[in-house]
Amino acid sequence: MRSYCLTDAHRAVCIGAPSVLSATPRTSRDTDDRSKHMRIGILGTGAMATALGAAWVRAGHDVRVGGRDTEAASRTAWRTGASGHGSLAEAAAHGEVVLIAVPADAAPQLAKDLAHLLAGRTLIDCTVPMAPGADGPALTTGGGATSVARLIADAAPGTHVVKAFGVCHESIWTLDRPAFEGAPLAVPFCTDRPGAATRVAELIASMGCTPLPCGGLRRAALLEATAVFAVGVWWSGAEARFAFPAPALAPGAVDD
Repeated sequence: MRSYCLTDAHRAVCIGAPSVLSATPRTSRDTDDRSKHMRIGILGTGAMATALGAAWVRAGHDVRVGGRDTEAASRTAWRTGASGHGSLAEAAAHGEVVLIAVPADAAPQLAKDLAHLLAGRTLIDCTVPMAPGADGPALTTGGGATSVARLIADAAPGTHVVKAFGVCHESIWTLDRPAFEGAPLAVPFCTDRPGAATRVAELIASMGCTPLPCGGLRRAALLEATAVFAVGVWWSGAEARFAFPAPALAPGAVDD
């Protein structure tokens, strides 16, 4: 089985590659809504930052990449087609929406350090708190008692935190308008802020995906656990999607 390593927004864990054989990338822009261009700052220069940044550039948004190493930020900006690059603070100040795509255990402190710049902005947390365990990948947040998203929100209380984009492997975001088995990819997200929910739903839709609101930030731990569960399934060589068939697919299913 071919393997890869989750890094950056994900803790480093080597797993088998998820199948994208059923994906049907769409290239037509006929249904795009380009009326909602956003300024997006990206905190981080790794795989998730690159994949999501490029997807947002394709969707017509103004992206700026920030990193502790400005040379790394420059390389990531070049790969994504971003309009600019600079320090973490410059990226935070640029975006009405900001993505935090650094290792999960570093994200709350980074949010605290930049809290004065992030106040009032929508901050998307795509991190997965994960480390190798005896039975496969495991959560590093005490069994899901809290979430990285909650820790970020506590560290930067003026920030409008949204948990999103962490369930899929970064390779999925390299697809143009990702669709699977004839349906656009659904992107779950959690937040306590209605305005941030609207903004992230618009961002997801601009990528050709379907927004899937999943409740308040207290449910972010469920998304993080789902991501770790899926990684464990892929690591074992199986397909996580086969574990979640819709009840309507059962023979003889009827609507109540």
